[in-house]
Amino acid sequence: MFDTGSMLIGVVMMLISWLVSSRLQSKFDHYSKVYLRNGMSGAEIAEKMLHDHGIYDVKVISTPGRLTDHYNPMDKTVNLSEAVYGQRNAAAAAVAAHEVGHAVQHAQAYSMLELRSKLVPAVQISSSLVQWVLLAGILMINTFPNLLLIGIVLFSVTTLFSIITLPVEYDASNRALAWLKNKNMLGQEEYAGAEDSLKWAARTYLVAAIGSIATLLYYVMRYVGASRD
Repeated sequence: MFDTGSMLIGVVMMLISWLVSSRLQSKFDHYSKVYLRNGMSGAEIAEKMLHDHGIYDVKVISTPGRLTDHYNPMDKTVNLSEAVYGQRNAAAAAVAAHEVGHAVQHAQAYSMLELRSKLVPAVQISSSLVQWVLLAGILMINTFPNLLLIGIVLFSVTTLFSIITLPVEYDASNRALAWLKNKNMLGQEEYAGAEDSLKWAARTYLVAAIGSIATLLYYVMRYVGASRD
């Protein structure tokens, strides 16, 4: 028995996610050709932004892959992909500054980042179970509907995480753009490229959150419908 409703939502959101991700990749490739007049690499941009915020206990390191950039609060490292760490263009500057934005959030105890970090253990547990519980809940919806309710509770944890991620990501981008502008790090064309790059990066998180909310609402409606029967 296939859950066609959730499959349809999944296919639609996967298509939208693919379109947004493809657009992001296109933007990144385009702005990777807009070279910085100051000649600074992504790593140098990151280190300067850290120091300008009085942060000296965070290391900037290179990590394999493309668009694999992230900040690790556990070991306080800004991990920049090979396409960012040593490159000297608008896209690299945008990504490097964004990841440092997360380090600044951490240093300043940004409430939404702290909340997201506290949710990580629960998300790890729910993510490992939710797929199977929801599937079993749909299969047994007429005999044991509360199993689906358990799946809904588990899925709501991951949905909440994706929602909380939105302000965290948008705030990091805003911090990055504000610093790049206030410190006159980029020219007008370079700044426009950095801003556009981060805008499309944020949309990937927005699509993920919308997809998670839509899927959660679908399962809630399935449960409510079964409860009424």
